[in-house]
Order: sequence, then C-alpha cells, then structure tokens
Amino acid sequence: MNNVVISGTGLFTPSESISNEELIACFNGYVQQFNAENATAIAAGEVVALEESSVAFIEKASGIKSRYVMNKDGVLDINRMVPRIPERSDDEPSIMCEMAVAAAKQALERAGRTAADVDAVICAASNMQRGYPAMAVEIQNALGIDGYGYDINVACSSATFGIQAAVTAIQSGQARAVLVVNPEITSGHLNWRDRDSHFIFGDACTAILVERADLATSAHQFEIVGLKLKTQFSNNIRNNFGFLNRADESGIGKADKLFRQQGRKVFKEVCPMAAEMITNTVTNAALAVTDVRRFWLHQANLNMNLLIARLILGRDATTEESPTILDTYANTSSAGSIIAFHKHQDDLAPGSIGVICSFGAGYSIGCVVVKKLS
Repeated sequence: MNNVVISGTGLFTPSESISNEELIACFNGYVQQFNAENATAIAAGEVVALEESSVAFIEKASGIKSRYVMNKDGVLDINRMVPRIPERSDDEPSIMCEMAVAAAKQALERAGRTAADVDAVICAASNMQRGYPAMAVEIQNALGIDGYGYDINVACSSATFGIQAAVTAIQSGQARAVLVVNPEITSGHLNWRDRDSHFIFGDACTAILVERADLATSAHQFEIVGLKLKTQFSNNIRNNFGFLNRADESGIGKADKLFRQQGRKVFKEVCPMAAEMITNTVTNAALAVTDVRRFWLHQANLNMNLLIARLILGRDATTEESPTILDTYANTSSAGSIIAFHKHQDDLAPGSIGVICSFGAGYSIGCVVVKKLS
C-alpha cells in the first residue's frame, strides 16, 4: 500500500475574541437581571436563584483565558447571548464554506499544491450548519477540486477520524491527496447562560492535506506511522438538536438542544481512555512513549491534558512536549489538536515522533502517530 504523509496544514482564526473578563461581565449581568426579574418567585422557593461566576473560576476549571468567535456583540448582549450570524441565500457561499476555504488555501500553499492535485474533500466537524447538500461538496466546488467530498461527524474527534478516512482512500488508490477540513462554529451550540459551560468553546477552522508520500514535495512532511480509532457510547456529552425536534413541539427551545455535559464524569472516564489509546498506538507502531517528542492533544481542558500526559509519561509533560493553545482559542472541538499541530511543528527536527490525539463526545478517540520527514 502507498505510504501516506501530512504535507500541509492551515488555520482560519476569526477576527473577534472574547476575554474572560468580558464574558464574566456579560454573564453576571444576565444573572443579576434574571434574579431581579424573578425575585418574588425566588423568595417563594418557586425558582432557583442563579449564581454569579468569576474569571478565577473559569481559569481554574479550564485554563481558558479567551476565545475567538465569529460574532462577539450577539454573545455579549445579555438579552440575546447568541451569536448574530445572518442566514445567506442558497447562491452565496455558506459561512462554514468560507472558513474552510481560507484554511484549505493555507494548507495547499504550505504543501506546495493546488486544487488540481487533490482528489477528495472530507469535511469533518462537530456541527454542520445543514444536513445537505454536504458541506464538503460545497467546499470542494468553491476550491475547484475535481473529485468527491463527504461530511463526517464524530464530535471532537472528527479531524482524526477524517485523517483515517483520507489515509484509507490514498492507500487504496482512490485518491492521490485528500483535503480534510474542520470548520467549527461552536459558539452556535453553546448555552452562554450556563455557568458550568458558557466559557468552554471558541470558533476556528483547520485544514490538513494528506497525500501519497511518493508524490509529496512539501517542505513540511510528516509520515503517518500509526493510527487508531475508538468509540464507546456515552451520554455524558450530548446535544439533542436535530431535524426531528419539530416533530415534538414540547422540546423546542429546551436546554438539551444545546451543548451539555457531565464534566466530572467526562474527566474521570476519558483521561485514562485517551492515555491508554496513545500508549497502545505508539507501541503498535514499534515505538516507545519515550520516543515521542511532542503530544498535540485535543484542546478541551488544561487539567485533562496535564493528567493524560502524566498517565502516559509517569511525570508532568513540559510545555514543549505538550503545547497548549486553548488559553487563547478555548475548546474548538475537532480543530483543537490540529491547531496545536499547525502552530507547534516547525521547530521539530527531522525524524522526530509526535502524536495527534483527539477525544470527545461519543465517546470518541482518535490517535495519529507521525514522524517528521523534513
């Protein structure tokens, strides 16, 4: 079978960012307004008063200090607290398509490729803005790629699952090169009025070009030397929004139609799963964890990443070994580990081993072991 490399990566970052201070000012303003409007019911025990939050709470719980969003003023309006993203006509490029094209062009340039060199597009993301036509086909059309495209959703692990699908297509001879894009507008599914989760997510889009090793000419090649996927059903991270909601009017607008999670259970269950997955994938590639120079982990929670690295290495990882981008990007779902990979790869020497690992709802875990070639 054909050997496969990652030959280029790209990143689209929104122009607007929300600091923890801004977010807390908005959230606490909403809490104060809610409690004032419901003061009588709260005093009668009919309504539970909301609790204010703090910057210190957010940073201790997550390590997040700010997040990029596609729209800031809608989120920070205490009477709205939802991004303002107007719908576009069917004749206009969708907003997710625009994000993906921007990231894809960077990845192609970094790989020294054009659309003519690509045979497929996989749009791998947590939240597609529509059911059909597939986002990937729209992105393929916008880039001028002659081939095929399709969407996949495995929540925060979508990017690594997309890489697996790309590798399979290339190894089988179906494609010379596959573009995997991960447009994430997570601000749209976040409950900005929930104290436990309103700070978690941010928006971004990444792109990865995967291609046959014997055809690649990029100066930034990473050979894929190991890859493993795993899913295990869990309700601990869930979003019930979907096309069937209209069939039961009683559920429309309910909190379960947005992101929700049981964070403590997720932390306790996912960390050992991810650590074991990484260790096994590295071992199956005839390597030892001591051979790994860098871990590009899913950027959901700093405490999770610290624990996973500790379980793997038997000690705390250095910031060089396990770089963090969630302090400024927050959790960008499937894009997170790829942002870390994109931003923290050029300093590695040829021959260096690294691991891209994502984990999230499903549960789903994807692990990709790579070796830098140039």
